[in-house]
Amino acid sequence: MNTIKDVVVIGFALFAMFFGAGNLIFPPFLGVITGESWLVGFLGFVLSDVGLAILAILAAAKCNGSINKILERPGKTLSVILGSSIMICLGPLLAIPRTAATTFEMGIQPIFSSVSPVLVSVVFFALTLILTIKPSKVVDIIGQFLTPALLIGLGVLILKGIITPIGEVSKDAMIENIFSNGVGQGYQTMDAIGAVALSTVLVSSITEKGYKNANDKVKIALKSGIVAGIGLCLVYGGLTYLGATISTSYTGVDIYSISKTSLMVEITEILLGNPGKVVLAIIVSLACLTTSIGLTSATAKYFETLTNGRLKYEILVIVICVFSAVVSNFGVNTIIQFSGPILDIIYPATVVLVVLTLFSDFIKNDNIFKGATYTAIIISVVTVMNNLGVINTPFITKLPFASLGFNWIVPVIIVGILCSFIKENYIVNN
Repeated sequence: MNTIKDVVVIGFALFAMFFGAGNLIFPPFLGVITGESWLVGFLGFVLSDVGLAILAILAAAKCNGSINKILERPGKTLSVILGSSIMICLGPLLAIPRTAATTFEMGIQPIFSSVSPVLVSVVFFALTLILTIKPSKVVDIIGQFLTPALLIGLGVLILKGIITPIGEVSKDAMIENIFSNGVGQGYQTMDAIGAVALSTVLVSSITEKGYKNANDKVKIALKSGIVAGIGLCLVYGGLTYLGATISTSYTGVDIYSISKTSLMVEITEILLGNPGKVVLAIIVSLACLTTSIGLTSATAKYFETLTNGRLKYEILVIVICVFSAVVSNFGVNTIIQFSGPILDIIYPATVVLVVLTLFSDFIKNDNIFKGATYTAIIISVVTVMNNLGVINTPFITKLPFASLGFNWIVPVIIVGILCSFIKENYIVNN
């Protein structure tokens, strides 16, 4: 076994599977709205994206790539509901359709304005289907061939923006709570929950390369995660900076009117001219296709396992691709708008379970998992309903770390500690 080569190939594959539609459009937007404070927003973004994703990879590797093992200790019912919700969001409802929509809006439409989005979605998901139907080859196809091409395209764009900046960086941010906004933008990439899902593909590849021992799998996963994380941080930093260099052009503009896809097209066209549209089309297409391949494979594997093989992998791949093709035609902005509240509910519970899983050898009482997870869900639901104006609960914004987007942390810790004193037979298992 060539460990170094395996780590690099798997790390590149992880980078490519993570680096999809959201990873391209959110960092430049964050740079625009934060101006000179772009680094603070970037740190929040990296924490909720790269940091949580690496933790999720470790937890999943520890559970041999089984999502159910990460989710099972709070109870079977919650495990199925939360697991299915994660996979549906990452699958045909949000993340996969967004990859095709972004490919059209940023890669195809700027060059071929008359091309139908329906045609693009059909071609895009036909390629996804072809490259996903054989899951054993997914990681190698992405890691060895598609990722290097993706990195070259991104490197050209970012280096040009650093050498010849677009303009002055705005001294004033367009938003308050810059760090928490960075965290929120990081949530939107869906990488942390994506890591949980993609772990199935990751661990399968590690096993096929000859690593059978559980500790070896965790070590390879950690090293590969670090490779992917370094690549993501470099690219995110570059893209956020590019956004900051065009921030003065958006002074006084309502941030909700800024199209994230159009912003990236504008930056590329300014830096590289008309040829830049072609470069962007290549970058977007590769980034989104690799993510679509990884998520489609992971989603199909999850539901095949959940149904004990009654739903076959190949059939699930076809269904996911067809459904995603339909949803993708709603467009990026529409998908982002209805994805936000859903992710705000799912993310905290997923993060809680990932962290507890890392220390599961020392946590013998399942009530800790149950209390902490249900608390995260309750706080998240109340927060989302409060933000949407459905209910009025001012206290939810006064909880510790609310300004950073982590108002659920302290309640989760308190309830988790209290539940450690409750004997397991006092709480009925699901």
